[in-house]
Amino acid sequence: MLSWAITFLIIAIVAAVLGFGGIAGTATGIAKILFVVFLVMFIASFFFSRRGRG
Repeated sequence: MLSWAITFLIIAIVAAVLGFGGIAGTATGIAKILFVVFLVMFIASFFFSRRGRG
């Protein structure tokens, strides 16, 4: 999931450098959403794995 977020971030940077503002904005939005989903899944897996070893 994190790799997809980084991929879309790189696409957004390249698109912004080349002057494609709409594509850059869309790719940035997708990267933000994927990063948040990654963080939620990471935190959930951390807590659930801790609880199981109790």
